[in-house]
Amino acid sequence: MCYYIIMSETRSEDKNKIDFLAIGDTVIAAVGNAANAAISAARLGLNTAIVTNLGEDRDGEDCMAEFKKNSVKTDFVKINPGHKTNYHYVLWYGAERTILIKHENYEYSLPDVGSPKWIYFSSVNEKAFPFHYKIADYLEAHPEINFAFQPGKFEIKLGYEKMERFYKRAQMFFCNVEEAEKILDMESIGERHRNPKDLIKGLLQRIHDLGPKTVVITDGPNGAYAYDGKDFLFLPIYPDPKPPYSRTGAGDAFSSTTVAATALGKGLPEALAWAGINSMAVVQKVGANVGLLSQEKIAEYLKNAPENYKATKI
Repeated sequence: MCYYIIMSETRSEDKNKIDFLAIGDTVIAAVGNAANAAISAARLGLNTAIVTNLGEDRDGEDCMAEFKKNSVKTDFVKINPGHKTNYHYVLWYGAERTILIKHENYEYSLPDVGSPKWIYFSSVNEKAFPFHYKIADYLEAHPEINFAFQPGKFEIKLGYEKMERFYKRAQMFFCNVEEAEKILDMESIGERHRNPKDLIKGLLQRIHDLGPKTVVITDGPNGAYAYDGKDFLFLPIYPDPKPPYSRTGAGDAFSSTTVAATALGKGLPEALAWAGINSMAVVQKVGANVGLLSQEKIAEYLKNAPENYKATKI
């Protein structure tokens, strides 16, 4: 899986200027949190690159080819002799899935990535915890960089105290309802709450109090919520053209598209609307990034969207 992404506010006219740089572990077929996000940003028109570790094997070659096919620059990809490329198993039942994860123990390092505008950090191998400090140090040394944080299972397991620097630094933060409850050490909402919107507003406020300037919480087929310190927003799902085929990659699509749209100058309500459409498109395909859309395709869906498909204050 992959770690974080760096973007500029608008697409750079200089083809050598990176708008979107993903850093993290990649799984075969060029998937994983940051790989999915990098491909998402590239398809939305941002100049994109990825910093990641691959094994010196055929699977690594296939990942490189997939990145290049999707216009993701591979200048910062590190090939690790004697290691395999990460290989995860997905147990798939209906539209739901469970992912069995096993990371290779690469030697993690942060290359000189220049002066990007945005960094988006998602997840890292739990045996590479010191790498978190390198990321946090880099962010603190570059206060001009905007930071988006989508914690993985390991970051959530570590708890707020060990990850405090990331929460306090984040301009944008993403998780789902279940993850928010774990972060805040709360019991599951389950079926016990008659007004989930009020409860999720509470989750948004409490995570916002931890430091992030804008918090986005997804609730699967029930929609998504956001809070920027001023307004609470709710976005319903974009209607599925047919039943979802696989939900793998839906969360990555939503979070990365929100940040990418923001990088392209969109306000939060419109960025969320883009994200819901891209997430809908991903669940119609097998593969975490196969269904990711271009700006033009998203514009078509927006044009034909139901009247109630918009982020509204709650």
